[in-house]
Amino acid sequence: MSGGLHIVRVANFVTPVSGGLRTALRHLGAGYLAAGHRPVLVVPGPVRSDEWTEQGRVITLPGPAVPGTGGYRILRDRRQVAAVLEELAPDRLEVSDRTTLRWTGAWARAHGVRSMMVSHESATGVIGAWGVPPGLARGLADRLNSRTAQAYDTVLCTTAWAAEEFARIGARNVTQAPLGVDLDTMHPDRRDPQLRGRLADPHQVLLVMCSRLSAEKRPERALDALAELRRRHRVPAVLAVAGTGPLRGRLERRAEELRLPVTFLGHLAERAEVAALLATADAVIAPGPVETFGLAALETLACGTPVAVSRSSALPQVVGRAGLAAADTGTGFAQAVRDLLDRPEADRRAAARARAEEFGWDAAATAFLTAHHAPVRTPTEPAPADAPVGAPFAG
Repeated sequence: MSGGLHIVRVANFVTPVSGGLRTALRHLGAGYLAAGHRPVLVVPGPVRSDEWTEQGRVITLPGPAVPGTGGYRILRDRRQVAAVLEELAPDRLEVSDRTTLRWTGAWARAHGVRSMMVSHESATGVIGAWGVPPGLARGLADRLNSRTAQAYDTVLCTTAWAAEEFARIGARNVTQAPLGVDLDTMHPDRRDPQLRGRLADPHQVLLVMCSRLSAEKRPERALDALAELRRRHRVPAVLAVAGTGPLRGRLERRAEELRLPVTFLGHLAERAEVAALLATADAVIAPGPVETFGLAALETLACGTPVAVSRSSALPQVVGRAGLAAADTGTGFAQAVRDLLDRPEADRRAAARARAEEFGWDAAATAFLTAHHAPVRTPTEPAPADAPVGAPFAG
């Protein structure tokens, strides 16, 4: 397998603070590289750059920011992207964005390149989150998904929940592969008594939400749950919010108006900071109703902390009995948190870690490579001695 396959990945909506997708791309790229392949990631940014990283080569192309998204950018210049793809001459194309990047499927077919679209979200859920009535949202999603399935050789979904909307249109080129979690960085040993002392008094319950603060994530439900826990359940809870996004100002004002003890931490740049926060929490709230896998929830479990998740998302399948599915209201999340806290602490933390250990990035990378019809080196095979091939793009 000398040299491996040249796997080019193209993604939109990736920023230095864009959470789950950025994390998944990094770990999968590292897995492809470890398996002897030559991964290249093409993403939008403020300026052009080209560098070698732990996940392989990363090319950033200038792309405009999308208004109202808190910094997300897109690859809008098709000619520029096509020129880079032709320069790279991939053996496989992997795309993460079935809307503005769907045209790359036709490019791959015209150039004889096997292609795969990774479905990172529920189209039905995202369209519904924009306020579109359910029936219309379903119809629009079906048309979008039908075009996506026709455009690519393979559509990869990370859960059965995500695959369902393709199954209902009769798509036959859909496969499933889970994502993973960094079990070393995300670990119960990251628990930090000093951090806890800064965020909560000894008698208080420390809740955490680690999420992008944008409409589709429904972060306001965590504040509603906190208010309900304190008022109705008489739980002396406080909330720490890690993440940023367009709704931060509104959430801060709401917390102040309701006199809720909420600490807004902003974006945590270091993974060790995130791990410490998650491991230190008594419970975590993951309110997003359209999550198709939810890396933040899985990272929470890896840190030994139970999580309350939206029953409308794929997360109940992911967290299993290590968490609880909540009705999509503040009252629903408050009750789920209350029920989690009623479990003996040692039991709920052990169950969380055990569930996370069922997911690893090595297995995820292997599953993605299998979906690509790409060779997967077994642990007994030596790593290829070849240096990375290809000069930085200068076009």
